[in-house]
Amino acid sequence: MRADLHIHTCLSPCGDLDMSPRNIVRVAKERGLQIIAITDHNSTRNVRACMSLGEREGLRVIPGCEVNTREEVHVLCYFPHLEATEMFQRYLDEKMSDVKNDPDRFGYQVAVDEDDRIVYEEERSLFMGIDDEIDGVAEVVHQLGGLFVPAHVDRPRNSLFSQLGFIPPGLRYQALEVSKATTPADFLLRRPELTGVRLIQSSDAHYPEDIGVAYTRFGITGRSWEELSDALFNARYETCNNRFGTPRGTDTPIKGRP
Repeated sequence: MRADLHIHTCLSPCGDLDMSPRNIVRVAKERGLQIIAITDHNSTRNVRACMSLGEREGLRVIPGCEVNTREEVHVLCYFPHLEATEMFQRYLDEKMSDVKNDPDRFGYQVAVDEDDRIVYEEERSLFMGIDDEIDGVAEVVHQLGGLFVPAHVDRPRNSLFSQLGFIPPGLRYQALEVSKATTPADFLLRRPELTGVRLIQSSDAHYPEDIGVAYTRFGITGRSWEELSDALFNARYETCNNRFGTPRGTDTPIKGRP
């Protein structure tokens, strides 16, 4: 099962307005993905529509979120069901900054329904860090039965290593994500101390053409949360980055943005 577990909708700041739930599901299916995760910045309000459309179209949509912590570290949070996601949204609403969004600089932050009609506009800036540290976010995610994955750890900004320089002792995480700008092998050349750590890869798509540029292929035959979690914990997966060529056994590379 090919899974792109880091996709933004039009709700995310700097997310293209074409990243509506309907377009995301359509493009994901065209790119041959079987599983995607919706991970908007500091919000889950476009998850429900994506899940509903995905179920109708035979695409498994994992509810998620990309949280910007107090330390300005971006972390991916995945949940087993919509109820847990809605509980996490209440936590986010309590921890969000009151700084207003500037649509002229960062674009509109809108949630839409299955027919692309705007149903909500977030006036607070989703760029800002929430009022909780990385350990606190991880604890909440795990209390809700979720998976916690520090995002794009190779990047020079908003990553675990750019902001903190190390993995905090005792931090509970299920994997680390590397961005589409590298490969796990190249990342480990720079960080050999992380050899043996689970590394996944996704597109971090903010534009339709980015969906599926990088993904993780899990050794599962079903699409359930339990199967996906088990494959992650037991490292039954391989990463695929079409910007650097396609591994043996995968399909034709997907053309993405440079």
